[in-house]
Amino acid sequence: MSENSNFRIQVEGLRKDFKIYNQPRDRLTELVFRKPMHKIYHVLSDITFNLANGKSLGIVGDNGAGKSTLLKLLVGTLQPTSGRIRIDGQVAALLELGAGFHPEFTGRKNIYLNASLLGVADDCIPELENDIIEFSELDYFIDRPVKTYSSGMFVRLAFSIATMVRPDILVIDEALSVGDMAFQKKCVERMNRFREEMKTMVFCSHSMYHIQQLCDTAIWLDKGHIRQIGPSEEVVGCYEDFCNSKKAYNSIIEESSQQSADATDNSTATNRDFRITNITLKSPQGELLTTVAPLSDVILHMEVEVLKDGVEGNFGFAFMRTTEEIIASWHTAELDNIDKGPFHIGDRFEVSLKVNNIAMRHGEFAILCGVADRSGLLWHETRFSKPIAVAANKGVGQMTMQAEWEIDKVG
Repeated sequence: MSENSNFRIQVEGLRKDFKIYNQPRDRLTELVFRKPMHKIYHVLSDITFNLANGKSLGIVGDNGAGKSTLLKLLVGTLQPTSGRIRIDGQVAALLELGAGFHPEFTGRKNIYLNASLLGVADDCIPELENDIIEFSELDYFIDRPVKTYSSGMFVRLAFSIATMVRPDILVIDEALSVGDMAFQKKCVERMNRFREEMKTMVFCSHSMYHIQQLCDTAIWLDKGHIRQIGPSEEVVGCYEDFCNSKKAYNSIIEESSQQSADATDNSTATNRDFRITNITLKSPQGELLTTVAPLSDVILHMEVEVLKDGVEGNFGFAFMRTTEEIIASWHTAELDNIDKGPFHIGDRFEVSLKVNNIAMRHGEFAILCGVADRSGLLWHETRFSKPIAVAANKGVGQMTMQAEWEIDKVG
């Protein structure tokens, strides 16, 4: 790794593995008999990035992606399996709750202990003491053992010490999430001042708003690998799309599974006016579809059974991104040429709707089918299809539309 004075942090080819044992005694067996008794778990692989002086880096990713492990490697509490890390300057860190505190010591004594560990000279600590106590707002509790502190009090003291000693690099691992709103505001203001002073910061959080507001660059970790690195707004946007798509898929699957169970339960069927027994998506040629191409034509189809005499109804379809987000919808309530009853018990209907030029360019959606009363306001029955995928295609944006170009040379 070539040293560059413009970078506070340089990471190259970083890898971290952990040994996983089935039971504690396997460690001793391995040591005595020189026989491997463990499995290797790759937490981080091929992590490479540089962080310039005065810049802030945000780290995002799902739980278990390796975010906290990366921060521990940066501050030196863990050592890498391979790769190199170069840190230029004094580092202060807020990692696990209460890390670096002696539980039997008072908050005041822990100020001296932590400040010393951060490299502050003993004769300089008294100058910082009152400012740390004032910022932490611990007052009477500062002379109580920290083992009696709440999680919020831990964070108050740890953040106050870490930022008051003015390190060159500040590393924070989701610590602000346990503080109250008033203290979080103070912390954000302190971090903004920290950036104005051209200090360097690495911030791991599940708050996408804070990542965008406090960080110039972001890394998206996925299963121990860097999935994306770039401006924080771009990385956060891609990560949010990924999370929303995953939630949408899971919520639709859960809703569809629950409704399928209800449809087979005779006890629930007797309490409804209608029952949707089948949902399909077809091509105009009658082929069943699980994937659609943008700008293609499709036919939505549902089969409905009437469960009571004398009921009236309207039919509806919708494309749903999630169980709450509607992409497009169609309803018969405003149509006069549709038979709306009254219907009789045992009547069965096949309801079809042709949709031309599907405009979605990417992602997944589900079909929501429904039967409403004559007014179209009260829904007797709704049911989701399984998720439908949109085939991959070139372009940008969520939608694509059929269009025609015309370019005429003038003169």
